[in-house]
Amino acid sequence: MTKVRDSYFDNAKFFLILLVVFGHSLTKLKSDMPIINALYTFIFIFHMPAFILISGYFSKHFKKQGYVSNVVKKTLIPYIIFQVIYSYFYYMTGYEHSFKIDLVSPHWTLWFLISILCWKLMIIPFAKLGKFGFPAAIMIGVCAGFFDSISTDYSASRTLAFFPFFYLGFLLKKEQFSELLTRKTARIASIFVLVGIYLACFYIFPQNLQDWLLHDSSYHAFDLSNRTGGFVRLFVYAITTITIFAFMALIPKKQFLFTHLGKNTLYIYLLHGFFIKTMALFPIYEKIDTLYQYTFLFAGSLALCSFLASRPVRLCTKPIIEMKIPHLQN
Repeated sequence: MTKVRDSYFDNAKFFLILLVVFGHSLTKLKSDMPIINALYTFIFIFHMPAFILISGYFSKHFKKQGYVSNVVKKTLIPYIIFQVIYSYFYYMTGYEHSFKIDLVSPHWTLWFLISILCWKLMIIPFAKLGKFGFPAAIMIGVCAGFFDSISTDYSASRTLAFFPFFYLGFLLKKEQFSELLTRKTARIASIFVLVGIYLACFYIFPQNLQDWLLHDSSYHAFDLSNRTGGFVRLFVYAITTITIFAFMALIPKKQFLFTHLGKNTLYIYLLHGFFIKTMALFPIYEKIDTLYQYTFLFAGSLALCSFLASRPVRLCTKPIIEMKIPHLQN
């Protein structure tokens, strides 16, 4: 029997991956214009946490036979393959002066593969705690910032800091999303919430909030005590959670032309970095400084998403991304 996909989540994943690609295209340009700088901060407040929450939502079947081996196959093996490919890519493009393969420090976006492997394994014991596991996950995420030793190595800091969003997604039920979508007042309020968060990014939030949103440093790196840093992380958690649900409330439930792109976000996520990093090598990239040019950059991000999710690209890369040999007739 063919499994019917939920267009709502495919739509959400499409918009999120588009924001991921566009956000990464802004990384070297974000400080040039205040309006773009605020947009960059706004995007990073929720785009990956929302992805993580959705991943947790679809991780409820951990009791199935072969769950652990399947998770390892779909995360650890692609991580190793892409670490090697990225190492060679960085060397050939001049980002690194020597060729070395380092499996400890994930290249750029590859941290997500290590983290999702850990989250999907952590969910096995945490599920026994039920809803009480959520405050425990928050405590772990906050305490992770106490230690300098919990860093980017093996994506340890991000794994622990982002875990509350994964576990929250695991706890959420479909009817809770449905209730969010059917309340017209919630959807209207969400528009004001998102506008308010963006305006706060523009006028109120400090510049270093962008660094806090990455969750890859200890509180000592910000010259803060553990107590103050812990409260700041809790504040970031609160703002992020509010923004996620405001975003999710506005996602349409119907199927659109772009909905199918949401089925193949992993391809876009793992492959877009090569294009963004290559684009950044050209002098014309650093000359982007008008809203019109940023609009063009957004259009380019949309085109890149469509290309990387296309059937020819998936046929060529499926063996290393999904560990499957594609069937040409599909």
